[in-house]
Amino acid sequence: MAALDEPLKKILGGTTAKVLAEHLDLHTVGDLLHHYPRRYAERGELTRLSDLPLDEHVTVVAQVADSRVLKFNGGRGQRLEVTLTDGSGRLRLVFFGKGIHKPHKDLVPGRRAMFAGKVSVFQRKLQLAHPDYELLDGDAEGGADAVSAFAGQLLPIYPACQQMASWKISKAVDAVLPSARDAVDPLPGALRDGRELVPLTEALLKIHRPASKADIAAARDRLKWDEAFVLQVALARRRLAETQLPAVARTSTAGGILDAFDAKLPFTLTDGQRKVSREIFDDLATEHPMHRLLQGEVGSGKAQPLDALVLTPRGFRPMGEMTVGTEVVVPTGERAVVDGVFPQGEREVWRLVLSDGSAVECDDEHLWIVRSCEAQERVLTTRELRRDLNDPDGRPRWSIAAAVAVDLDDGGDRPLDPYLLGRGLAADRDPAARVPDAYRNAPLKDRLAVLRGLLEAGNGTAGAAAVFRAAHRPLADDLAWLVRSLGGRALLSAVGEGTYDVDVALPEEGGAGFGRAIRAIEYVGRKPVRCISVRHPDHAYVTDHFTVTHNTMVALRAMLGVVDSGGQAAMLAPTEVLAQQHHRSITEMMGKLAEGGMLGGAEQGTKVVLLTGSMGAAARRQALLDLVTGEAGIVVGTHALIEDKVQFHDLGLVVVDEQHRFGVEQRDALRGKGKQPPHLLVMTATPIPRTVAMTVFGDLETSVLDQLPAGRSPIATHVVPAKDKPHFLARAWERVREEVAAGHQGYVVCPRIGDEEDAPKGAKKGAGSKGAADQAGSPEDAEEKRPPLAVLDIAGQLAEGPLAGLRVAVLHGRMAPDDKDDVMRRFAAGELDVLVATTVIEVGVNVPNATAMVIMDADRFGVSQLHQLRGRVGRGAAPGLCLLVSEMPEASPARARLAAVAATLDGFELSRIDLEQRREGDVLGQAQSGVRSSLRMLAVIEDEEVIAAAREEATALVTADPELTGYPELRIALSALLDEDREQYLDKG
Repeated sequence: MAALDEPLKKILGGTTAKVLAEHLDLHTVGDLLHHYPRRYAERGELTRLSDLPLDEHVTVVAQVADSRVLKFNGGRGQRLEVTLTDGSGRLRLVFFGKGIHKPHKDLVPGRRAMFAGKVSVFQRKLQLAHPDYELLDGDAEGGADAVSAFAGQLLPIYPACQQMASWKISKAVDAVLPSARDAVDPLPGALRDGRELVPLTEALLKIHRPASKADIAAARDRLKWDEAFVLQVALARRRLAETQLPAVARTSTAGGILDAFDAKLPFTLTDGQRKVSREIFDDLATEHPMHRLLQGEVGSGKAQPLDALVLTPRGFRPMGEMTVGTEVVVPTGERAVVDGVFPQGEREVWRLVLSDGSAVECDDEHLWIVRSCEAQERVLTTRELRRDLNDPDGRPRWSIAAAVAVDLDDGGDRPLDPYLLGRGLAADRDPAARVPDAYRNAPLKDRLAVLRGLLEAGNGTAGAAAVFRAAHRPLADDLAWLVRSLGGRALLSAVGEGTYDVDVALPEEGGAGFGRAIRAIEYVGRKPVRCISVRHPDHAYVTDHFTVTHNTMVALRAMLGVVDSGGQAAMLAPTEVLAQQHHRSITEMMGKLAEGGMLGGAEQGTKVVLLTGSMGAAARRQALLDLVTGEAGIVVGTHALIEDKVQFHDLGLVVVDEQHRFGVEQRDALRGKGKQPPHLLVMTATPIPRTVAMTVFGDLETSVLDQLPAGRSPIATHVVPAKDKPHFLARAWERVREEVAAGHQGYVVCPRIGDEEDAPKGAKKGAGSKGAADQAGSPEDAEEKRPPLAVLDIAGQLAEGPLAGLRVAVLHGRMAPDDKDDVMRRFAAGELDVLVATTVIEVGVNVPNATAMVIMDADRFGVSQLHQLRGRVGRGAAPGLCLLVSEMPEASPARARLAAVAATLDGFELSRIDLEQRREGDVLGQAQSGVRSSLRMLAVIEDEEVIAAAREEATALVTADPELTGYPELRIALSALLDEDREQYLDKG
């Protein structure tokens, strides 16, 4: 391995080695040998000049007919034009700037040569710009051989940078390629033979200098196995080492805080939640640390929008007004109190439309008690109903029973006889007439009297079936409401401008209310939602006479189980906003159980504390004291939890939220605060393909809650090609103005603030990943890009130009906190029309009235970031619009990425796109700290079979020989994979 450890400076010289080190993170011979070509240019078959195809790479053999240098730009610029002929046609070559000198000397009239390049059109004539060429001597036979070799050659194109082009890297590779024979082969011979893989030395030679496409394929197969197998051995050793560590078994106790919490919850969790809960509690009960990844919408399901209605003894009140202790009506007609409020953030919301035209909104996991013709009563989610809504003949399959009619009393005066009130409203025919709330929310007999008066005076009767004729909409809605409150059916039919007939059917006296069929389920959009828990055996309540239930967070139940065992649980969140949200949600869900040791707190309760970097000194001191004494059973915090001064009484469980924001080292630092290694539960709401979980989270067992919302997109997303079609950008600003004119608001997002100091000369970008190298601007890909657009520049241009007259403000991370809060307050209050901002709005900003977003230089953002940003719009009742503005050419990978983002909101599909674009170097690089080298050849999306097979082989090998004593070459490769400063990486608990 010594030859591969040789510094590049000794072989290539200081200047070249410095560029490779600073810009491509290549320091040794081995680094350069593992800097693989990302593609190969084929010069193509020899082509006659008369048959040249446009926009394709061609190779031609021709004679120079003419050569001349022309000046342009007032003599400041010059270009060389060369005319070729092969007897079948003519072709122009062009060279510019300093690149004209050598071809001007070589390509003289009469000279014969081979030329390779891409055919383009200029001034209606075909041409090759800056083609590669090779001069041919007079020997016909030798010339023919040279032509054949030149035309068939596979030219490696390397990840390059502005300071060093691909062909220069190729020359550097030539200098070190002989050292490939000294490469130590990490794959065991039996594995290599069994998988029919070529030796490592052969693979390195073939990947850099292939003679055929078969050589490339064989080399790639072998090198993918190297990366997959060595990484999986590292992960397998980590898993094995962790199973040897001691841990305190954490078993919840009967009658403890978990049981008290569960008593507030519905009678059932979803199948997925029960399965995941079993996996977690089984792991917690062992004497070795749990290491589990919980993937999915961990708090998903069974929620309603804040503007949904809940029936109380005094009438309907919005879900958003429900608090612990609020008295509600349950479907049996009894009363019960709300004993838990469960904020669920924002969700995809659906509308169930019933056979009488009434509707109710909920999320996709909401539970409904339904009945079909063939079946008994069943409990189904909205998603299950959507999938099986109609019988084969198209008729609705499911119906929802009405709740038992109950007495109500809103406390208001009812001076008029209810029957006479009804007759008076019917006779008056005032377009704005309504049934007063005091008579709507009245005892049963009074509601029935109002209804009888309305029907008898409105061309109907008060029998079991009646029709109220030509009611204006407000009165028609109130009449229908009264009917439904009595267990009946009411159907509105438009008969004139703003008037409706109301068909009424009431149940027989003492009979059950009518069920209503579910006619359709429509997608509404994203809305803030919550669940409530009702202290009643049915765990149900009435919302427009529909029964529902709700659920809880799997992770919170795990934390409560650990608290029952005498331990503490810590939840690590990546940002203060998320930490505060988790803390607020947990304390609201737990209610008095989160007030342990406090006046009025529950007997089984515990303290739930928040710890972040921006807390005041007094609050921070108290939180630290609560942790070290054990008063606080649960702590939610940011990176502040990792600091040395944070000590726990008995840390039993670490829950890490959004794992992709944390590395192994950070989660290990928190886990190191336990007396013995605590259990670890890693959560991510980001959908992760199986192979990514095996690779990125290979040291964790995986549990999946696959309850991700399905359905059509609530946000229309379009790519705006600003350079190709500038009128599209003008139309984008018109669309923003249209949204504002409709009473809505919009965002404009830019990558940069605009008040930054210029970067120091020679400052290097983060290196070390294949993604970084690809984006560094190699001449083969694109010309140097202009600086990113900035908030401060764009805001001024918009305010004076296309958005003149609108109320435009800026928001970015370097503003003073008070100024940021003031801008967000004004925007949320509707005092501003357009917010021009950086990605500071990506998390924690919720303005339902904002419907439009324009993302400038969208190609400079990652897929997941674009998805997160566009989630800021379409959060209210109105649909959202997201416009991705880019100046990149249509054929570029960046534009392809944007088109893919515009085409889907499916989380798994976006995660695939994100990985394919960023490549795995970014996923596995510094984020999984301890791993120095990024994946260069392995693609975790495409190479699922290789990864799965490598995991099996690695697990078997490590189980048989944990210390790898029989595999010295593999040990060498493993030490090269791991950071030299963290040799103990595999032994960490």
